[in-house]
Amino acid sequence: MSLDPYQIKRSLSTPQGDLTYWSLFELCQQGKSIQKLPFSIRILLENALRNFDDFAITKENIDTILNWSPSPSDKDIPFKPARVLMQDFTGVPAVVDIASLRAEAVRKGKDGQKINPLIPVDLVIDHSVQVDYFGTNYSYKKNVDVEYERNGERYQLLKWAQTAFDNFSVVPPGMGICHQVNLEYLAQGVIVRDGQIFPDTLVGTDSHTPMVNGIGVVGWGVGGIEAEAAILGQPINFIMPEVVGLKLTGSLPLGTTATDMVLTITQLLRSHGVVGKFVEVFGPGLDTLSVPDRATIANMSPEFGCTVTYFPIDDRTLDYMAKTNRSEEQIKLVEQYCKENLLWRKDEEQIEYSSVVELNLDNVEPTVAGPKRPQDKILLREFKSKFGEILQDVHGREYIPIDKRDVSRWYEEGGSSQPTEQASSMPSDVEIETKLRDGLKTVVVKLHNEKFALHDGSVVIAALTSCTNTSNPNVMIGAGLVAQKARQRGLDVKPWVKTSLAPGSKVVTDYLIKANLLDDLEALRFHLVGYGCTSCIGNSGPLPKHIAKAVEENDLVVASVLSGNRNFEARVHPQVKMNYLMSPMLVVAYALAGRVDIDLNSEPLGYDPNLEPVYLKDIWPSNEEIFEVVSKVLSPGDFEKNYGEIFEGNEQWKNLEAPKDPVYQWNEKSTYIKEAPFFDGISEEIAEPKDIKNAHVLLKLGDSITTDHISPAGAFSEVSAAGKFLLERGVPKENFNSYGSRRGNDEIMVRGTFANVRIKNELSTKEGGYTIHIPSGEEMNVYDAAQKYKETNTPLLVLAGKEYGSGSSRDWAAKGTSLLGVKAVLAESYERIHRSNLVGMGVLPLQYAEGDNAETLELSGKEKFSIENIESGLEVGKRLLVHVENEDGQRKSFEVISRLDSGIEIEYFKHGGILNYVFRQFLQRDNS
Repeated sequence: MSLDPYQIKRSLSTPQGDLTYWSLFELCQQGKSIQKLPFSIRILLENALRNFDDFAITKENIDTILNWSPSPSDKDIPFKPARVLMQDFTGVPAVVDIASLRAEAVRKGKDGQKINPLIPVDLVIDHSVQVDYFGTNYSYKKNVDVEYERNGERYQLLKWAQTAFDNFSVVPPGMGICHQVNLEYLAQGVIVRDGQIFPDTLVGTDSHTPMVNGIGVVGWGVGGIEAEAAILGQPINFIMPEVVGLKLTGSLPLGTTATDMVLTITQLLRSHGVVGKFVEVFGPGLDTLSVPDRATIANMSPEFGCTVTYFPIDDRTLDYMAKTNRSEEQIKLVEQYCKENLLWRKDEEQIEYSSVVELNLDNVEPTVAGPKRPQDKILLREFKSKFGEILQDVHGREYIPIDKRDVSRWYEEGGSSQPTEQASSMPSDVEIETKLRDGLKTVVVKLHNEKFALHDGSVVIAALTSCTNTSNPNVMIGAGLVAQKARQRGLDVKPWVKTSLAPGSKVVTDYLIKANLLDDLEALRFHLVGYGCTSCIGNSGPLPKHIAKAVEENDLVVASVLSGNRNFEARVHPQVKMNYLMSPMLVVAYALAGRVDIDLNSEPLGYDPNLEPVYLKDIWPSNEEIFEVVSKVLSPGDFEKNYGEIFEGNEQWKNLEAPKDPVYQWNEKSTYIKEAPFFDGISEEIAEPKDIKNAHVLLKLGDSITTDHISPAGAFSEVSAAGKFLLERGVPKENFNSYGSRRGNDEIMVRGTFANVRIKNELSTKEGGYTIHIPSGEEMNVYDAAQKYKETNTPLLVLAGKEYGSGSSRDWAAKGTSLLGVKAVLAESYERIHRSNLVGMGVLPLQYAEGDNAETLELSGKEKFSIENIESGLEVGKRLLVHVENEDGQRKSFEVISRLDSGIEIEYFKHGGILNYVFRQFLQRDNS
C-alpha cells in the first residue's frame, strides 16, 4: 500500500473521472527545486513517491532523487516500471524461468498458480525470422513457413504462457518488432490504473528499448534476469545517474538523413563518455526533429553506452500520437497530466545537467559507421580511403583500388589460377576460380553462364533491416525513391548481393505500396523477407552457396551494408568481416555499386544501358520529394488497420496447438525447451558466500568484449560443442536453427557461451571459443575445459579489460557464465546491463583498482587466484584482497573493488541470484 510522506497526493479531474496523482508541483510549493531537475529525474522521483512503502522503497531513496545534483550521490535508487516489454529470444527463457519457479513451487507443496507477472508484460515475437529466402515475391511466405517449422515448440510455450499467466500478452510472429510496436502502439505517454494516473514507464529485454524515449516514455533495456524480477514485483535498483544534456542547434542540411545524424551523435557521446548515465535532449534544434527522428536517436542509446536518451513530451509528441491513431481522449490526458505535473517540455534553461554536449545539426554530413563498432564513424567522402586503411591495418592486405587492378587483363593472362572443387550441393554449372596477380586476389565466379568477380570490399549483404530506421518514414520513403530513380536509369543490384527488406511493422509496407515504391524496391530484389529483427541480430541467413564457397575458400574480406544499429564482429554473418551501418538510402546505393571501396561523391554507381555513368547525386531524392510523398501516404488509418489485429496472428498462429495445463509439462526429449536448472531443489535458507580459493582463469580477454562475444548468438556449426550435442541426439545440421531459437534449453546455451568465432582468448592459440585447461596444458573448447574443471571442483574466473559486456542485454551472457562454473569476473570496467546480470546470476563482478589491469599486474592468466574478504561480510564498493600464485610458485597480492553497487545487489548475490531471492520471498510469504 502506497504512503505519502510529503503529503502531495492530489486529485486530477479528467474525462475518465477524478484520478489520484503525486504532484511534483506541490513539492515546488514546499520549496523543492523541481524545475532544476532534468525531466527524466522528475519521472524517477514521481515513481519513487508513488511506490513508497518504507521497505523496498524508503524515504531515504526519495530524498536521494529529490536532492539530485549535477554530481549526484552514489547511492542506489529503486525503480518500479509500469510494464515490461519482451522479445521472444529473451522472452522464452523468461517464460521458462517463471514456469520452472511454478514447477518448483508445486514440488514444495505450494500453489504454483500464485506465481504470475504482477505488472503487464507484452511479448513481441520478432527475433526468430531468418532470411533464408530473398529476392523473390515468395520470400516472405517461405521465410514464415520455415520460421514456424523451426520454432513451433517455442511458440507453443509462448501461446501456453498467454493463457496460463495473468498480465501476459503475446504479439504473434509477423506483426512487427517490439520497439516499433511499442513506439507506434503500446506506449501511451501516461497510464491510468487502479484510479491513479502516472507516467508510462517500462523496462525491456532488448537493449534498444530506449527507442520509446523518443515519445517521452522513460524506458531502458535490462537483461531477462532483471526483467523477470520486475515482473515478479521487485524494484530495479541502480546508482543515481548523472544526466548529460545533449543540446541540439541548427537543422539537418539538404542531402543528410536522420541516420547520418544519429551516427554522428553516437561518436560524439561515446567520446564524451555516457556509460551508465542518462542523456536528455534539449535546445532549439529539437524543434526541427520529428518524433521518428527522435526515436532514431533514442534507439541508439546502447551504442552511446547510456541508459536512456530522453525527449520530454511536447507538441510534436502529441502530433505523433495523433498520427499513429492514439485516441483523442488519451492525447488530451497526456497533455493535461504532463502540464499539470511539470513533465511538459518548457523552461529548459532552468535545468541543471551534469554536463552538456552540443551538436550543431548544420554540420552533419553523410555518414556510415563500421566495420565492427557503431561508434566508429566514417564520413561518406572518406569511406573509400578508410576502407583501404582498415584492409591494410586490420587484415594485413595490400589495397589497390579496383580501377587500378586491370581485372580484364587478369582474365586474359590468367595469372596464377587456382580452380576449386565444386561442392556436391552446388549447381552443376558453378565455377569458382581464383586469380592472383601481384599478390592480390580476385575470385571469379561463373553461375548460369554469368561471370562476375568478387574481391575484398565486395558487398554480399545489403539489408534494409528493422529497428533504428524502419520506424522513420522519411528514410524508408527515401530508400524507395532511390530505388525508383535507379530503376528509371536502368541500374540494377549486383548479382552477388543478398538483398532484404525487413520492416518493423506492417505500416511500412502499406505506405510503400501506397507510394508505388515497393515495386521499385522489389525490382532491385529488396523484397519483403519478414517483419522482425534480421541482420542486426545475426539472422541474415546463409549466403548463396556459390558466394559462401568463394568467400570461405579464398578468405575474402567482404562487406555488409545495413540500416540497423549493431555491427559487432561475426554478428551480422560469420563470413562477413566488415559490416557498415548507414541510412536505408545508402544501403540501396551500395547494393547498386556492389562494393564499398568506391567514392560515391565522384565515382559512378554504374552505367545505364547507353553506357552513360550514373552517380549517386543523379538518384538521390530531395527533402521536398520525400516530405511530399510521406504527407500523401501516411495516415492514422494505416495504424488503426494494422494494430487493430495485432494480437490475432496469421492462420499458422491461430491453428497452433498449445498446452492447457497451468503448470507446464516438460518434454524430456526436447532440445528447445527444458526446465531451468537454477531452482530445482533450491533450499529455503541461504548459505553465506565464501571466499574464492585456488581458482583458475577460464578466459583472459581484452577490451570491448561484448555480450555477442560472451552469449550464444546466431548460427553454429556441427563441430561446436552445441552442434556435437545436437548431433548426438539425432538432430541433423540443417535443423540446428540458431542459438537464439534454443534459448529455452540450458544444455545448448551453456555450450555456446564464449563460443563466438571471433572471440580472442589470450590463453588460447586459436581464435574462437577455445582455451587452455591450465593443469593439463591441453587446448580445447571452453565448455569442455569448464567440465574438466568441474570434475575437480575448481572455481573459475574471467579476466577482462575495459567495457566488459557492452552491447545487447543478453541474459544468457550471465546465465552461461554461471553455469560454466565462473565465480567472479575481474575487469577494468563494465557496461551497465551485463554487470547487473552477473550479479543477478550470483557471479561476483570485480573491478581492478585505479591504474591496475592485467598488464600492469603482469597477470598471464595461468596463475592460481584466491579472493579474500568475501565471507567477512560484503558492502557496497568493498575492497577485496586477491592472492596470486604463478606457475613457478611466486606469489603477489593486490586489491580489487567489489562491484555490488547496492544493498539489494548484495542480497541477490548472497542468495545466488535475483530469482532465487524472489522465490525465497514467495516461499516465506506462502509459509506465513
